[in-house]
Amino acid sequence: MKAKEENKEKTFDAVKFMREQRDRISKDIMDLSPEEIVSYFEKKTKREKRK
Repeated sequence: MKAKEENKEKTFDAVKFMREQRDRISKDIMDLSPEEIVSYFEKKTKREKRK
């Protein structure tokens, strides 16, 4: 079994990133109707597929 490496600095904090994204999306869709929320995510997924 490999020994655990210690004192390794994180270069990317996945938990922090996910919380930031969740908060951003929540703020974006806070005042939208259910139909507008569906449209919001459809537009986001289409944009991502183009990249």
